[in-house]
Amino acid sequence: MLTAVVLAKNEADSLSTCLKSLSFCDHIVVVDDQSTDATATVAKSFGASILKHPLDSDFSESRNWAQHQVKSPWLLYIDADEQVSPQLAASIRHALTLPGSTKGFYIHRQDLLWGHQLQHGDLASVWLLRLARRGAGQWQGVVHEIWHISGATSRLSGPLLHRPHQTIAAFLSHLNTYSTLRAQELYQSQPSASFLAILVYPPAKFLYLWIIKLGFLDGTPGFIHAMAMAFYSFLVRGKHYLLARGIPHA
Repeated sequence: MLTAVVLAKNEADSLSTCLKSLSFCDHIVVVDDQSTDATATVAKSFGASILKHPLDSDFSESRNWAQHQVKSPWLLYIDADEQVSPQLAASIRHALTLPGSTKGFYIHRQDLLWGHQLQHGDLASVWLLRLARRGAGQWQGVVHEIWHISGATSRLSGPLLHRPHQTIAAFLSHLNTYSTLRAQELYQSQPSASFLAILVYPPAKFLYLWIIKLGFLDGTPGFIHAMAMAFYSFLVRGKHYLLARGIPHA
């Protein structure tokens, strides 16, 4: 039995596409972080179960909490702005029928930014462990979390389609939220911070994505993404610097 787990907060606009692509699953659980829009209504219209749980600035905690609420032997974690392609759905169902000791599967995610598939930069070859046996491991990391499991892993065919940040405003809001969480996480392991990091990291990030990772081949969307991620790097280091000095940053 396979249960899909979707973390959501005010995702009514994108949730329908996501949940429709999960119709091949035996059960769908939406972990609702105190949404104020029609997220719960949309989820129920697709037969999903709603579990209310505050994010509390820790994505791993929410994912691990969900793992303890679900009894299915297999869990598939999908974000609200993602869509399982028909090819991937077939690959998942087939993988679960195979004998063997495989505990988890990596999925290839394809990012589509404003109708353009990013084929270069740091999003060119993203493989995420999103399907695994329940209890095989724990999620770690406050943000950009990773599912660490014990046991053999394999890869699935077919893409997971990711359509994030459909407006620049949404992109900037996302970067602001995630940079705060990342700065706090960084501060826990590195209480001190330097101005040099603020000076060096952002331009280095842009040059890495735009030149070394060939982001320029993605045209304007690639340039916007590289600039945005450089700005994200600036926000993380800047907020880390302020945290280290006890100065409010948000």
